[in-house]
Amino acid sequence: METKETLSLPVEGMTCASCVMRVEKTLKKIEGVENVNVNLATEKVTFTYNDKKVDLNRISDAVDEAGYKLILPSASHESIDTESSYENEHTKKYKELKRHFIFSLILTIPVLIINMISMTGWFMRWSPLSMDYINRILFLAVTLIIFIPGRMFFTSAWKLLKHFTADMNTLVAVGTGTAYIYSTIAVLFPDLLSLKKPWEHIYFDTSAVIITLILMGCLLEAGAKSKTTSAIKKLIGLQPQTARIIRNNKESELKIEDVVEGDLIIVRPGERIPVDGVITEGSTSIDESMISGESIPVDKFKDDRVTGGTINLNGSITFKATAVGKNTVIAQIIKYVETAQGSKAPIQKMADRIASVFVPIVISIAIITFLIWYFVMGVPFNSAMLNFIAVMVIACPCALGLATPTAIMVGTGLGASNGILIKNAASLESAFKINTVVLDKTGTITLGKPKVADLHVYNRFSKEEIIRLAATLESRSEHPLSKAILEYARLNNISILHISEFNSYPGLGVTGIVDNKNIIIGNRKMMEQNLVNSDNAGLHPELKVNSSVYIAIDKILAGIFHISDTIADSSIDAIKKLKAMNLGIYMLTGDNKDAAESIAKKVGIDNVITGVLPGEKAKVIKDLQSQGKIIAMVGDGINDSPALAQADLGIAIGTGTDIAIETADITLIKNNIMGISKAINLSGRTLNTIKQNLFWAFIYNIIGIPVAALGLLNPMFAAAAMALSSVSVVSNSLRLKHAKI
Repeated sequence: METKETLSLPVEGMTCASCVMRVEKTLKKIEGVENVNVNLATEKVTFTYNDKKVDLNRISDAVDEAGYKLILPSASHESIDTESSYENEHTKKYKELKRHFIFSLILTIPVLIINMISMTGWFMRWSPLSMDYINRILFLAVTLIIFIPGRMFFTSAWKLLKHFTADMNTLVAVGTGTAYIYSTIAVLFPDLLSLKKPWEHIYFDTSAVIITLILMGCLLEAGAKSKTTSAIKKLIGLQPQTARIIRNNKESELKIEDVVEGDLIIVRPGERIPVDGVITEGSTSIDESMISGESIPVDKFKDDRVTGGTINLNGSITFKATAVGKNTVIAQIIKYVETAQGSKAPIQKMADRIASVFVPIVISIAIITFLIWYFVMGVPFNSAMLNFIAVMVIACPCALGLATPTAIMVGTGLGASNGILIKNAASLESAFKINTVVLDKTGTITLGKPKVADLHVYNRFSKEEIIRLAATLESRSEHPLSKAILEYARLNNISILHISEFNSYPGLGVTGIVDNKNIIIGNRKMMEQNLVNSDNAGLHPELKVNSSVYIAIDKILAGIFHISDTIADSSIDAIKKLKAMNLGIYMLTGDNKDAAESIAKKVGIDNVITGVLPGEKAKVIKDLQSQGKIIAMVGDGINDSPALAQADLGIAIGTGTDIAIETADITLIKNNIMGISKAINLSGRTLNTIKQNLFWAFIYNIIGIPVAALGLLNPMFAAAAMALSSVSVVSNSLRLKHAKI
């Protein structure tokens, strides 16, 4: 049987937007590989492959042939610590890059100083060495720079050359290599160039400074990029390494990977919850801020769910593990945040198209620049060569490749830390375009928990007696309305009695004998079938409620429980915020018109669509879209899945362990709609950052290349500008981390 698996794996050797396109094209050519996305900021490739058509080793070989290295997963790939192993690898590479930079800097400084002062008359009078010896010393120093820290550029360029392609490494290698080879010939074989004063044509300092500055830029860029993944790092750091469990009535401490579903786990005050589960004993308050973004602790009691990584504040609890390893909420959140960070926003397609032809165009411009200066303008060979090198170095498209993914990484990370899970970059971009929000009522605007709004008493029965008898009978029922009546009895401090007989009639109600009284509870049809008179004028007041539950005692109508859904505390403020953003607001529900309009009025919604069955909601969304509206549908993500899929943006309301991710584009972990405005604001902030990054990346090359071609830019200054351009783009993206949404 054919199976498809999606993986996100590190790729070594990528340095610019051209590398991204090269790796993508290579993988897309392989039969059985699809949905390829390469992210320069994370240095990872995400793809889906068919294990019957191609294996991972074949995929790895193809990437290697293209000049890069794919890091294959270990047996523990799917565990939560996989990202940590990748992070360790990145740390190792960062340290190696730092060593190369320091080595290059130590040699470059004296090379640069000697090259500058050797041009002065006093140095030649003072120096015991001739210029020929000095240049040979410079040759040795720069050779070390070229072949040790600079080797990475030349090795990569050579691999790409074998495939008749090029990237940033090609530009650096050709630029610095040209200056190095020309200077080497001038020093060792001056007769080949017919130079009268060969020491005036030495450019070792140009090669050394360019390599050092580009290494510095790579180092700064790597440090800045690591900060863009801080949200994931924090989530990974949430899970404890051990758990205290009870097996065979014995308490022991185990490694987290040895915990299995069904284990009983003890958590003391101040400790983190190790895995997901349900409390079996005790009560406490739990800090769930890193999962939901909610700073206020949540009270937890027996049968309540707890989420791995959250902090147990003040009570000892025992809970039963319901999800471990990759199935925990934290692992799922990390997975989806990584997927979102690895995906591409539509706005990036333009940059990708340009990057695919950028380097060949730059090389062509550099060659034309040299030919014009040397053959047309008649300048010396070395001057034409310096202009050639300046064009090659200034045009490295690093900033272009980092402009979008770094902003996406920070944006999705910021969303995760605020309880907003974004499925992909396209969803993050499209949220800002929304002009209409359609809200499902139950579980979205309301809590989805029926509550007794009022009790009307008839025929001289007491309120307390009605509540006691009704709650007693309903204690045997599993119907949601039964729970509302039981909660009503609890709030009124009324205890229940003994039941002598109980019968349930689905769709109608229940009957039974309590305290020697014949009790009938149900809807109006139930009353009619049991010949209970419910026709007098005062019986059915026009209250705008969801449901009316009748109770008859010995076949005499005793009362009516008017039950309605409970409006979430945050709904009113959330809808005010959405209105302030000039968004059209609709409420969509299957409830009757009176009940729905009552809820809508309380929360401030003017547009109400009632009596809609779950299967019809998608059609309603489609009809609104036909009117030119760009729709965000907000629902629970399960019953509303067709409507969520039909909408331009599907937003699911989740509750930690019940995250409806598959259908929705965005999931709000907190069980309220306050996150809708935050998600839209986050989209706007991220999109603005991307546009800023792309502007600076493009304007940098648009201005820099002509300036270099006109001979107005020294190659060393070009290298400094190129290095700092990437850092500026990443730094601009990092500003998002502190944005208020």
